[in-house]
Amino acid sequence: MRIAVDGMGGDLAPHEIVAGAAQAAADFADVELTVVGLPERVKPLLSAHPELRFAAASQTVEMDEHPARAVRSKPDSSLAVCARMCNHNEADGWVSAGNSGGILAAALFIQGRVKGVERPALGSIVPTAAEPAYFLDVGANVDCKPEFLVQFAEMGSVYARTVLGRERPRVGLLANGEEPSKGDDLTQKAHALLSVHEGLNFVGNVEPKDMLAGKADVVVADGFVGNLAIKSLEATAEFLFRQLRTEIPRTLLGKAGGLLIRSNVQRIRGRLDWREFGGAPLLGIDGVAVVAHGRSDARAMRNAVRVAREAISGGLVENIRAAIGKAVQA
Repeated sequence: MRIAVDGMGGDLAPHEIVAGAAQAAADFADVELTVVGLPERVKPLLSAHPELRFAAASQTVEMDEHPARAVRSKPDSSLAVCARMCNHNEADGWVSAGNSGGILAAALFIQGRVKGVERPALGSIVPTAAEPAYFLDVGANVDCKPEFLVQFAEMGSVYARTVLGRERPRVGLLANGEEPSKGDDLTQKAHALLSVHEGLNFVGNVEPKDMLAGKADVVVADGFVGNLAIKSLEATAEFLFRQLRTEIPRTLLGKAGGLLIRSNVQRIRGRLDWREFGGAPLLGIDGVAVVAHGRSDARAMRNAVRVAREAISGGLVENIRAAIGKAVQA
């Protein structure tokens, strides 16, 4: 299994990216990893990791650049090289913590979409009181039509079956109330379409509290709402643990109590830590392209490689192709 890693993507590139690739190589014996990047910055880091291969790129796409324009004007960027490696059958998938719009643009321009997919979607794992849920779209499509949300639900269900092991995933539509009449025009029209979709196990509207309670395996929203929601969840979790670190040691009693609950808090943190989830594949791309968090450290990148490995071994793209093909025929 061959996976390309964008060595130039993310706030902590290339050091943490290479370190994460090395961790993944040590943990996953069936994966061959190639780090892509500027030779002068990446190759010196690989001298200590002979298990990692290298592919050169002469350009990079910065986090603040316009995604599509940057990908078009920089054909030898690390993003473009990773996507071309997959397109030329030199890799089975790729991972990047770089400009998420740039990752989407490179994947679209070079790898293309699965036939029948209107818009690729970006998902994210969300911890719940039960098993984790899959939430999409979290930013790839700010403006959506109701039909796009239906297709997100179809692709999200495939991901939940293929990667999360849910036999019949429950699909929920994020809204401000459980009634079909809740939400804006987009949400109401999407609800009407999802309600009559015979191939989906649609459980209706879910509020944020329902999503966190584990009432759905797949939760769908447009990219604007989804991006705000996932960033709010991440920020809330970080704020909570930052406050615990500050407040608990303020008194001797607090310090003693902190020692008693440390292992429990660490378990909870592990369930909420985005680094453990690594990243998520772009659904609808004709190949595996995993988007990792821009602040990914070595642990997050190791887990992003794990996500790519699971998507490849589970036949994610093939299953989406089969599901969307059936939907198109219907």
